[in-house]
Amino acid sequence: MIETLAEPTLVAPAQIPLGAGPGRRFEGRDHGAAVSYFYVDNQPGKGSGLHWHPYPETWVVLEGDATFQVGDEQIVASAGDTVTGPAFVPHRFTNTGTGTMRLIGIHASAVIIQTDLD
Repeated sequence: MIETLAEPTLVAPAQIPLGAGPGRRFEGRDHGAAVSYFYVDNQPGKGSGLHWHPYPETWVVLEGDATFQVGDEQIVASAGDTVTGPAFVPHRFTNTGTGTMRLIGIHASAVIIQTDLD
């Protein structure tokens, strides 16, 4: 169980480390929260590699268009759409639009645990 803070906190973007790609990686345990997330900012054709987590993941597309591969399914999502993926199921996403794609990948864990497959 994660120890939560007794008071709310504000975390500015500069306090959230850059991830391996164009985006930011927020780990809840560092801020007294029980969830984590990636903020992703990708150009057309870019996205994540195939990977899985030992917990479910939820994505919210903030801008643009993305195609998600979740297991054997392909899901096309646009700004405002929410996509979910079950625990232990390999998945990836790609910006399949013509402009910038921004999304939040919400992890049901205080730390991000990821097994890369490519």
